[in-house]
Amino acid sequence: MKPEISSEENSALRKILREWKVGSPLAPRFDEQVWQRIARAEDTAATPWILFRNWMAEAFARPAMAVGYVTVLLLAGLIAGSWQARASSERAGAALGSRYVQMVDPYQMPRH
Repeated sequence: MKPEISSEENSALRKILREWKVGSPLAPRFDEQVWQRIARAEDTAATPWILFRNWMAEAFARPAMAVGYVTVLLLAGLIAGSWQARASSERAGAALGSRYVQMVDPYQMPRH
């Protein structure tokens, strides 16, 4: 929870901030050094995961791109599911065929 700041405290703080003066000058090229530090921090923070996340956020900001991406993912899922089901069905069919031959032909029975 945020503590509420009363209007008296707020006005007192504003008055103090208006009266506050900086006595010492800034170091030479201070602004330039600050921007260089910011640039270095951004460069080191730009990991591949962050770059990918930023790219995805920009891509999904456009509705057409988001719909296209979701459509491609759904199609890929349907194709992968169909392929997996077909492979599983073929394995089950082969196993059932083998069991049937073992039941009909007594010489095909497994030996204990």
